[in-house]
Amino acid sequence: MSRYRLDPAPGQVAGLEEHCGHARFVWNLAVEQQSWWTPSRGRAPNHLERCRQLTDARAEFDWLRAGSQTVQQQALRDFDQAMCNFFNGSHRHPGYRKRGQSEGFQIVGRNARVEKLNRKWSRCWVPKVGWVKFRVSRKVPDFRSYRITRDRAGRWHIAFAVAPEPIDAPGTGKIVGVDRGVAVSAALSTGELLVCPGLRPKEAERLRRMQRRMAKARRGSNRRARLRDQIARVKAREAERRKDWAEKTSTDLARRYDLIRVEDLNIRGMTRSARGTVAEPGRNVRQKAGLNRGILANGWGLLVRRLEQKAPGRIERIPAAYTSQRCSVCGHVAAASRESQARFRCVACGHTANADTNAACNIAAGRAVTARGGTGLPEPRNREPQHSAPPLVGV
Repeated sequence: MSRYRLDPAPGQVAGLEEHCGHARFVWNLAVEQQSWWTPSRGRAPNHLERCRQLTDARAEFDWLRAGSQTVQQQALRDFDQAMCNFFNGSHRHPGYRKRGQSEGFQIVGRNARVEKLNRKWSRCWVPKVGWVKFRVSRKVPDFRSYRITRDRAGRWHIAFAVAPEPIDAPGTGKIVGVDRGVAVSAALSTGELLVCPGLRPKEAERLRRMQRRMAKARRGSNRRARLRDQIARVKAREAERRKDWAEKTSTDLARRYDLIRVEDLNIRGMTRSARGTVAEPGRNVRQKAGLNRGILANGWGLLVRRLEQKAPGRIERIPAAYTSQRCSVCGHVAAASRESQARFRCVACGHTANADTNAACNIAAGRAVTARGGTGLPEPRNREPQHSAPPLVGV
């Protein structure tokens, strides 16, 4: 999906916000309607029934009829696609959209038009708003639809829905292993240590200062709204740096290696909160929250997802069990070999290396050890040798 910065005129912002509100209203109604229906109450309405209900709602409410029917119907199509993704197991169940967080709408069909103004600027058509300019930072791809969104920092973007072109393999036969961590975002089996850029120390301190001030501000006040916008701009800058790093790193790996092996991690489960319940509160909640922030700030899932999109069929997921405790030279597995977060020294052969690089070498070799003895190992080394039973005579 190619995204560009939208530059609406001051008089056009109100129209774009109105479309966002209508699309969010229709989406939330579909979510509420879907959650109400159960097997005992019958089947939920299909897309045609929802479209008829939308027509009746537009005839009854003037504020809804004043909006674009194309935008509102497309919100229903987006919900149907979200439900299909949920039943296919690729996405979560669609939930409610909140104002200021999920702002956007999609333009399809004959209304999706783009005209070039000059070398740096083009404009797109938005129903009931008119032509809106956007900055051409690169060539606009061939498209059938585009989505207009607004992030938490208040910036508008236009994104064209196009299938990305896969990157061809270099044909050298090289294999690389990628170990993801918190201190080092991605360690390669070649010895390269890649770190995802985040906020600078002064920016992080400024963010903490604004968050403390916002916690003391009165809800609904102008001061709180101003601080919320400032915090959103800082976090948006951090997210853009993370996305830029993931794009460049994934492109570089796809161009350099024929096969890329990564850890098979359950990031959603790893970043789950440890607060627990009131009856059974969790332990080390503050430490776990810090670890969750570190995992998400390093873009673990984003990097692998972009790799799978740019190099389809060339990404292998290796079980992550004991890859950090296994020596990449002799294969001995011991927790004592991991002396620290960054240092690995095998207690059997004395091999020393960076701990993340050693784990990446195990991943590149496709080696993963389980508690019962290992996958991909010719001779499991973390259990006692198994003696075969003598054959039964006369059976």
